[in-house]
Amino acid sequence: MRWGLFQKDMKRAGTTIQIGVRNKNGQVVIAKTDLAGSDHGQKIYILGCEECGFIYGANGSDCHLRLCPAHQGGMPGEKYRP
Repeated sequence: MRWGLFQKDMKRAGTTIQIGVRNKNGQVVIAKTDLAGSDHGQKIYILGCEECGFIYGANGSDCHLRLCPAHQGGMPGEKYRP
């Protein structure tokens, strides 16, 4: 699955995460939730794999380096549904 609308790349850690940015591993930020993440002070963002379409949650601080849990060996996603 291609997330064709999303062309921006994440530049580096520490930048504000914006909807539509992708990391170097092809993971695209789809949405931000108001749910607390597992890292201190983090919120959970919903990411989608540009290649296979797998959707999962991740801490904002991890978005720039995440790998797809379905086929790239990434860590399991964070729970993003209350």
